[in-house]
Amino acid sequence: MSENNQLRDAFHAIADPTRRRLIRLLAEAEEIPLHELTTQFQMGRTAVSKHLTILKEAGLVLDRKVGRETRFRLNASPLREIQDWLSFYSKFWSTNMLRLNQLLEEKEE
Repeated sequence: MSENNQLRDAFHAIADPTRRRLIRLLAEAEEIPLHELTTQFQMGRTAVSKHLTILKEAGLVLDRKVGRETRFRLNASPLREIQDWLSFYSKFWSTNMLRLNQLLEEKEE
């Protein structure tokens, strides 16, 4: 997989804690200017911009220019793929735990 394709992958995009925090901040607001997002982190504007670029390439963030300011908002639809993937494994673990519980109950009898 090329680096460009990897950057567009939602799983890769949410792997970083800073990007997950950016997603949370954007989920809590309709739209946030870059300078406001930058104040939420102990890193420079360039570093925050790089994280936003990865989120944008994954389709998780949309931006628009308002004068000289860039504003960002969340596009949560790519997170559905992650939710579906996690849902499968949630069912997998629930089923396995149920089986384990049944085995333990049988052993006790």
